[in-house]
Amino acid sequence: MSEYERGFAAGYAAASRTDVRDITVDRGEVAPAPKATTPKRKVSAYSKRYGQMFRRVAPKYKLKSGAWAKNGFKRAQAAAHKLAKRK
Repeated sequence: MSEYERGFAAGYAAASRTDVRDITVDRGEVAPAPKATTPKRKVSAYSKRYGQMFRRVAPKYKLKSGAWAKNGFKRAQAAAHKLAKRK
């Protein structure tokens, strides 16, 4: 084995040893802090009504394949809002 091959093997082994050194500590960077969990939002009564109405009217604005018709989502959304306001 030549010196070049030995050097290459040694360098390769040193680069793959993550247990020996921590790169973030060597550069003086701080480890990322865990993200704080945000509390779940309270679903409003209107939002629940709108969801029910949207599920009710959505099939009218869809094609046989199940895809939305042209401007179907927008029209279904408007119809659901209109129904949700009434109830």
